[in-house]
Amino acid sequence: MFCLVEVEDYIRVEPKLFGLPTQEAVENQLRETYADYYDKEMGKAVAVIAVLKVGKGVIIPGDGAAYYNSKFKLLVWKPELQEIVYGTISEITNFGAFMDMGVMRGMIHISQTMDDYVSFSKSNSLLGKSTKRNLKQGDLCMARVVAISHKGDEPKIGLTMRQPGLGKLEWIKEDQIKKEKAEKKALKAEDKAVKGKKKK
Repeated sequence: MFCLVEVEDYIRVEPKLFGLPTQEAVENQLRETYADYYDKEMGKAVAVIAVLKVGKGVIIPGDGAAYYNSKFKLLVWKPELQEIVYGTISEITNFGAFMDMGVMRGMIHISQTMDDYVSFSKSNSLLGKSTKRNLKQGDLCMARVVAISHKGDEPKIGLTMRQPGLGKLEWIKEDQIKKEKAEKKALKAEDKAVKGKKKK
């Protein structure tokens, strides 16, 4: 889920930025500091939106940098359990697929790719036995977050596509068309039954 968060912190501005106006130096340092920043509580920093306040600078002996108490806004993405995410399949392996969600990557185990017996094919794709559906690199998909592990620097996100309305976008469209056809067929059968009763 994308959120705007307001943070107040001492920002260590490196000496290479000392020639710039203070506000600009703090903004540049924030962009550099939060470029690949992830925090379990806050999420993954996507962008520095605004610097709201910059206090007076403090220099600590033995450290050539200056520290400014600053208040700023960040755009962050924090993965939430049961959240539906959209992304592109970035890698196919014999145990599943990795989906690039723009900000982070998630992993879809082979058993969670589709409601079918799935195998890894020679063409580097995952193939459903009875449906003949295949999942390959570059496919656009929708999935649900079912697991989040915070071991390591970045979280490991587990995804599933084995629920109605999830999967490769083409599959979702196909399923919707099948559903609409089945509904029309059911309505026709119902109308026919009602007309048959009226004749009696």
